[in-house]
Amino acid sequence: MVQPENRGLFLGVLAGAAGVSIAWLCWSKYGKHDYFPSLLEKLPSSRDNQIQHNQGAVTILQARQLQILEKLGTLLKNVEELKEEVKFLKESIPKLEEQIRDELRGKTDTRKISPQHRTPKRKKSEASKGEGDYPSSEDAESEGGYITAQTDTEVESEDEPGVGNVRSENAKVIKEESELLSLLQRADSSHSGSDSEKHEVFRMMLNKQEKYGNKVEFLWRLARAYSDMFFLTSNSEEKKGYASNGKNVAGKAIQLDDSSAGSHRWYAIMCGYMSEFDSVQNKIKNGYLFKEHLDKAIELHPQDPLQYYLLGRWCYAVSQLSWIERKVAATLFGNPPTATVQDALQNFLKAEEMHPGYSKYNYVFLAKCYKDLGQKPLALKHCDDASAMPSVTKEDIDAEKDLEVLIASLK
Repeated sequence: MVQPENRGLFLGVLAGAAGVSIAWLCWSKYGKHDYFPSLLEKLPSSRDNQIQHNQGAVTILQARQLQILEKLGTLLKNVEELKEEVKFLKESIPKLEEQIRDELRGKTDTRKISPQHRTPKRKKSEASKGEGDYPSSEDAESEGGYITAQTDTEVESEDEPGVGNVRSENAKVIKEESELLSLLQRADSSHSGSDSEKHEVFRMMLNKQEKYGNKVEFLWRLARAYSDMFFLTSNSEEKKGYASNGKNVAGKAIQLDDSSAGSHRWYAIMCGYMSEFDSVQNKIKNGYLFKEHLDKAIELHPQDPLQYYLLGRWCYAVSQLSWIERKVAATLFGNPPTATVQDALQNFLKAEEMHPGYSKYNYVFLAKCYKDLGQKPLALKHCDDASAMPSVTKEDIDAEKDLEVLIASLK
């Protein structure tokens, strides 16, 4: 028989897998198992995935740096060759001036120095031009075939600043990538840190949003930071603002890259948070969005136990819906949600298999499933497992309250 509190979960569950308790698990537990790395296997924990993904990101950054350094090396080599050419030209200028004076005096035995007299040197410059797109000495010659002091100055003023600009741009790119990577690593660390760390990193990410607002890895972490803020305030209006902004940020991340598991995961979770504030119709709509994007996240990143736990909560809540509640959903959206206690059980078992002792609440829901399936010994076993885990977070305290009621019903 459906419990009254389970019927009350209908709207909230559809929009967030059994309401606020899920969100608390996301807050307190996901920081321990999250990451994408962008991002990311016996099936590793989410923290292992985070480390692997961070290492992969560092490797990619190092590879890019090496490529840039190689290009800079080539540019510097070309600059050195150009400097040799300039040096040659400088040494030639006094001789040219003397020859010009001799010609003006009518010394017909003196001939002009033309580019042909420096064929080996010109070929070297031409080779440099082909590799680094720099002009040869031939490009710098005057209409009369002479190289002037002004030409020498133009070579230096036109080429060397250009090389400096390229080096400056490359250095800027390296600096920005290094700064972004450092910011993402700090965001991952603060998610499982203290409240003050969460506040500090959230403010930092807001300040960097304009700069990195087109980076998917930044955006879904910002959505996660909004989740942290959601649970660090008790003000209803602030909660609604954090949930709404977090959903919008995660939605933008999905638009930029539909293959990002982190973006789909946090979009789904934000839909769950919005269930506290939306109209009835939007509550149910968010419930469908929750399931759709959670399924996508699992498809893209099937090694995350949190996602199976969330799906288990959704399945369990849906399995408890009454006939009338299903008809309401069918009337509004055509297809009512369907799931069984067995579906919920398999997802909770999957989370436990991937990460033994994943959470107190996971044990509580395993016990609920076994109780509903008439397997009392297994239900009591998982009650004992839940009781053995310390209550550290608010989510653990909520689980402890549910556990006391469950044990009483089993006895």
